[in-house]
Amino acid sequence: MTSQTTTSETTETRIARSADLGSIAVMSWAREAPEGTVPFLLACPLGDGDKGPGAGSAAVAQMLDSLDLPRDGQLVDGTSRPSMPVTLLVVPGGSAVLTMPYVNAQITPSEAWQDAVAERGFACLIFTTRPWTGEDTDDPEAIAAFANAEETLQSAAKVVLPVRSLRGH
Repeated sequence: MTSQTTTSETTETRIARSADLGSIAVMSWAREAPEGTVPFLLACPLGDGDKGPGAGSAAVAQMLDSLDLPRDGQLVDGTSRPSMPVTLLVVPGGSAVLTMPYVNAQITPSEAWQDAVAERGFACLIFTTRPWTGEDTDDPEAIAAFANAEETLQSAAKVVLPVRSLRGH
C-alpha cells in the first residue's frame, strides 16, 4: 500500500459540499466574567458526513475561509461588518437562530444566555473545525470544556456576533 501526498495552490474558490460537511451542532452557554455574564455559541461538525470526520472538518475550514473568518486566533468584530453573511436572530419566547451559508440552526438557549444577550446585544460565536467529541450536546460543562480546549480554539473562527431581533419586539 502506497500513499501519495500532493500539494497545490489555486485561486479557485471551492464551496464545501453539504454531504462532506455533515451535521453541524450549535450549542449555547453563558459564562461569568468580571464585566458580567458573556453569552457564547459553539458551532462544530459532528463528523457524520459521507466521507467522515476529516472531510467534515475540511469542509468547515473551507466554509469559514470563504466567509473570510480566520481560524488564527484573531477575533472578528461582526458589529463592524454589517454585510457579514453570519447572523444571529433572537426570537421572543426564547429561541435563537444562527444563519450562514450551509447552516441554519435554531436553538433554545438557557435563560442566563438570553439575559446576557439582552444585556450585551451580542454573543461570542466559536465555530471550530474540530468535530464534537462529547455525547451530550445539552451538557453545559461538556460544551464549555470542549469550547475551551486548546485543540478547539486553535481551529476555530471567533466572532463577536451582533444580535438581531424581530422588529416591534
